[in-house]
Amino acid sequence: MAAAAPRRKPDTRTAMRRLIGQVRAALPFESPAARLCDGACNGCSVKLLEFLEAELSDWEQRLGRGERPDFGDLARLAKTSRKVHRVLVRNGVVEPELPHAE
Repeated sequence: MAAAAPRRKPDTRTAMRRLIGQVRAALPFESPAARLCDGACNGCSVKLLEFLEAELSDWEQRLGRGERPDFGDLARLAKTSRKVHRVLVRNGVVEPELPHAE
């Protein structure tokens, strides 16, 4: 039986596009402020989502101009996104993620 060819990891531009897509799919950027501000607030969900939206849009524009992010850029955006997600979970805006089955 022939060994399967090793999978190539995506380049950083592709990885950044995937990360942006995952963040956009996971967080409620289109939710009205009234829904985001309902109940206890441990950090302003609206302001955090606006900030993260600006970061994502900035990277989309930079990628569109051909800029190549480095691993530090990917790590920073992923870390920021995780922090915003944690606050949104504490505020009851989103559900905690379920573990991935692999």
